[in-house]
Amino acid sequence: MRSAKVTRNTLETRITVEANLDGTGKIKLDTGLPFLEHMLDQIARHGLLDLDINAKGDLHIDAHHTVEDIGITLGQAFYQAIGDKKGLRRYGHAYVPLDEALSRVVLDISGRPGLVFNVEFVRSNIGEFEVDLIREFFQGFVNHALVTLHIDNLAGDNAHHQAETIFKAFGRALRVALEIDPRMAGVMPSTKGTL
Repeated sequence: MRSAKVTRNTLETRITVEANLDGTGKIKLDTGLPFLEHMLDQIARHGLLDLDINAKGDLHIDAHHTVEDIGITLGQAFYQAIGDKKGLRRYGHAYVPLDEALSRVVLDISGRPGLVFNVEFVRSNIGEFEVDLIREFFQGFVNHALVTLHIDNLAGDNAHHQAETIFKAFGRALRVALEIDPRMAGVMPSTKGTL
């Protein structure tokens, strides 16, 4: 199984992430951020990943450090769990609707971090959760998972629906990109011979 456990301790946060890329969608989450946990659940269930995330952060200030550091630590766990990348499909994409909202996520397990985030949320908060932090989560993830990630919200007039379609599409795209292609068994999916 492709899995990893990473702990990140700073003066602002203490985070442990366990990720199993060949899972069934099981989750165990304790972050102090209910909306983020709802979104992480979407990644796990739609990506068929097992995630165990425990985070203690300086939430008395705000959620920024905790959300960003969860993204960083999750990215580090993914990078370790992916291994040598031989046989990977490498690319994944998904479109996910939810009522009036529609998002597209395209990713490349490229070895190069890059985020293109084309999302204009219709409001600044979903409950107590600041929507700006969604970009921070994904930026932390791509910087440490070393993936190229394009996120486009194509429609939506409900911020919760916009966010949920993004996280569901991300999980679905990850699931495709992380699959082992039997036709590429033992082969690096790059003409460079490395990723």
